[in-house]
Amino acid sequence: MSTKEVRTERVGGTLLITIDRPHARNAVDAAVAAGLAEALDLLETDPALRSGVLTGADGSFSAGMDLKAALKGESPEIPGRGFGGLTEAEPSKPLIAAVEGWAMGGGFELALGCDLIVAAEDAKFGLPEVKRGLIAAGGGVIRLPKRIPHHLAMEFLLTGEPISAERAGRLGLANRVVPTGEAAAVALQLAEQIAANAPLALALVKKIVRAADGVPDAQAFATQRAEMPALMKSADVREGMRAFAERRAPKWTGE
Repeated sequence: MSTKEVRTERVGGTLLITIDRPHARNAVDAAVAAGLAEALDLLETDPALRSGVLTGADGSFSAGMDLKAALKGESPEIPGRGFGGLTEAEPSKPLIAAVEGWAMGGGFELALGCDLIVAAEDAKFGLPEVKRGLIAAGGGVIRLPKRIPHHLAMEFLLTGEPISAERAGRLGLANRVVPTGEAAAVALQLAEQIAANAPLALALVKKIVRAADGVPDAQAFATQRAEMPALMKSADVREGMRAFAERRAPKWTGE
């Protein structure tokens, strides 16, 4: 599945999703949002796909919301899924952002909506919405203070100034900082490592992490206890145990 604005490619068990509007620095308009939502649906529903990588074409991740399109009345949001069809979507499968060049505004928010971030050395991250009379409403105001210390998050949100990949790495925003041009390749390697693990377990990790966000530990443990019986009865748990005992790689079915 590919559209003019969003390309997809299967790389083993990973779906490589590329925003393809280089003439607009991969800014998100209605067509990009629809294309990303369609790509995420493919990732979610195809059992052969275990993980996803999101990137942008021609050395830029995304400049965020297409302001020209917005002035014409286009919405870069998908109802129930948020900005770019991603920021409120909560996909069950692991998703990695591979960032080259600029990840600004909504582009940074798309990256924050992913589970991991691989940043090229030339990457820049920023939430400049306040410079345009807006706020980072696609998850930036909500997610950034959970990822880095409060006062630093407030500095970035209130000044709108960008930060380098090197600083993003030091702050823990980026899992890897890699040479320019290698973000997608490294992200695909990480995706392959993740995809080697049990799909039901991966999905449950994501579900419990979300459920534990901002709630007391007792509530989070209660949610986990409610979910564990189904996992423990799964064929994949039995396969994992057998594979360990037999000293072989497991063959997951997602069942």
